[in-house]
Amino acid sequence: MDATVILPILKKKLAFLSGGKDRRSGLILTIPLCLEQTNMDELSVTLDYLLSIPSDKCKARGFTVIVDGRKSQWNVVKTVVLMLQNVVPAEVSLVCVVKPDEFWDKKVTHFCFWKEKDRLGFEVILVSANKLTRYIEPCQLTEDFGGSLTYDHMDWLNKRLAFEKFTKESTSLLDELALINSGSDKGNQQEKERSIDLNFLPSVDPETVLQTGHELLSELQQRRFNGSDGGVSWSPMDDELLAQPQVMKLLDSLREQYTRYQEVCRQRSKRTQLEEIQQKVVNWLEGPGSEQLRTQWGIGDSIRASQALQQKHEEIESQHSEWFAVYVELNQQIAALLNAGDEEDLVELKALQQQLSDVCYRQASQLEFRQNLLQAALEFHGVAQDLSQQLDGLLGMLCVDVAPADGASIQQTLKLLEEKLKSVDLGLQGLREKGQGLLDQITNQASWAYGKDVSTENKENVDHIQGVMEDMQLRKQRCEDMVDVRRLKMLQMVQLFKCEEDASQAVEWLSELLDALLKTHIRLGDDSQETKVLLEKHRKFVDVAQSTYDYGRQLLQATVVLCQSLRSTSRSSGDTLPKLNRVWKQFTITSEERVTRLEMALAFHSNTEKVLQECPDQPESINDVEQFDEIEAVGKSLLDRLTVPVVYPDGTEQYFGSPSDMASTAEHIREKIKLVCLKKQQLRQPEVCPTES
Repeated sequence: MDATVILPILKKKLAFLSGGKDRRSGLILTIPLCLEQTNMDELSVTLDYLLSIPSDKCKARGFTVIVDGRKSQWNVVKTVVLMLQNVVPAEVSLVCVVKPDEFWDKKVTHFCFWKEKDRLGFEVILVSANKLTRYIEPCQLTEDFGGSLTYDHMDWLNKRLAFEKFTKESTSLLDELALINSGSDKGNQQEKERSIDLNFLPSVDPETVLQTGHELLSELQQRRFNGSDGGVSWSPMDDELLAQPQVMKLLDSLREQYTRYQEVCRQRSKRTQLEEIQQKVVNWLEGPGSEQLRTQWGIGDSIRASQALQQKHEEIESQHSEWFAVYVELNQQIAALLNAGDEEDLVELKALQQQLSDVCYRQASQLEFRQNLLQAALEFHGVAQDLSQQLDGLLGMLCVDVAPADGASIQQTLKLLEEKLKSVDLGLQGLREKGQGLLDQITNQASWAYGKDVSTENKENVDHIQGVMEDMQLRKQRCEDMVDVRRLKMLQMVQLFKCEEDASQAVEWLSELLDALLKTHIRLGDDSQETKVLLEKHRKFVDVAQSTYDYGRQLLQATVVLCQSLRSTSRSSGDTLPKLNRVWKQFTITSEERVTRLEMALAFHSNTEKVLQECPDQPESINDVEQFDEIEAVGKSLLDRLTVPVVYPDGTEQYFGSPSDMASTAEHIREKIKLVCLKKQQLRQPEVCPTES
């Protein structure tokens, strides 16, 4: 009888084997009666099932039956006890009826079970729950009767169901496997000629049954803790101990038959599996795999597009890698078959291996070629993007108006411009090299087309590459033209700054000449010869100043021309030119005053020397009084002029030299005038010299 048939009855827990034993090592059968009326038929079925579980050896030791009547009526208890006579008379050695406290005392006086022992076949005693330990050890009683033995009815029932299910499935599976294995031993030639079909497979999965058996055995081998108060008592249930060897025996038989079955399946299916897998690999590589590559011919029009194509290609490679892994394993299996195969199989296996190798190597070559092409395209677009950014930077620099502060900054900017242009040249050269390499690869792409016309796709790729290179060339040419214009402009600006700087230097030089004229050109000479020399030196000095002034004027005129060319306002025309004219005007006035004084000094010295050197035998000269007066007048005028400053148009005044220098010159002139007066007195009647008065 299977537990699944009477599962609803077993769940009611009308009776159970707790695993406890009496002092004679007999099993304890417990019948817990309840307040509700107990169905005797269901109880009889439960007892029949429970008594079928123990072995004959256990049954021979007899059962101790505990009838728990504490929650039931006396007539029900009596019926159950009498029923035991018919169900298990030989196996029952003792029946303990657990009575409620002081409830049946008066009602059982007319019926004594001990008097009926011979008729019943077993001894019946009435006992209270607290006195049950007189007959059974506490560790063998469940907690309902004050014992320490733990019993879980649902756990026991689940184990029984699992055990019976495993027993049934494993027995059926063993029969099927034995039939399959025995059939494989008959006529190997016939088995070689026919393939495995679904009818050849077991009805259940052997792996699942084996796993179920191992789990069941593990549960059966677990021991439950039944101790209390620190004591330890391990007592597996008897039916569990009986089930363990049965499960282990079934598992051993299953493993043996399943191993033989696996070997039979391997032998029968190896060749078929190889052929099927080989056909799948070839079909996929020549079908979806090749189609994926046929649809991937573009190279993208930017870095992002090329990277997207690379990512797509990596996905395709990943799918191919799975099939290539299958190919490697399959090739190894075919090689093993070739080493141990029959002569009649060698030719067919080699042809199979060769076909598989050709397809895989051809597909792998396509993948590698495509990966190299996309990498070259990515590098080409990367160089193109860098070059485009360089051209944008150069163009941005050219579009900004130049407003440097000096010539040095212009030179630095011009150097930077030349460096950027050189970098663009190198970038364009690199782009041409990358583009040509990519065009060469695209030209070879047609060899992988498998009859597909890729001229359209190749033309689009070639046009794109050439278009990018031509566009970069045009942009570079435009930038070069703009650089030429900017270079010319910047050189003109350098020249402009140089002219302005030199013009300012000319003004400075002219100012220095004016200062030198006022401070150092103060001597008028001690005689006529020295005065002539000073006059000649002054003319040369004026020539130098004139050259400096003319040079400054030319520079300022050049700045005007450059500013007009640059369409810029000259900074010199409003600042340097007035300075130059002002200094030159001051120099001219000072120079004229210097010339006047030197000429007066020359006339004075010449006449004085003539008068003083004349002999007394020339009365016509001596009597010329007017000549003496004229010399005195020139001397006085020269003395007066030495005390007068040089007055400029802006009202400012400057003196030649220092007062001491002028005093020394004036003193020398006075000495000459005195000599002239003395000469005049010697030659004429005595008269007072003007200088003495």
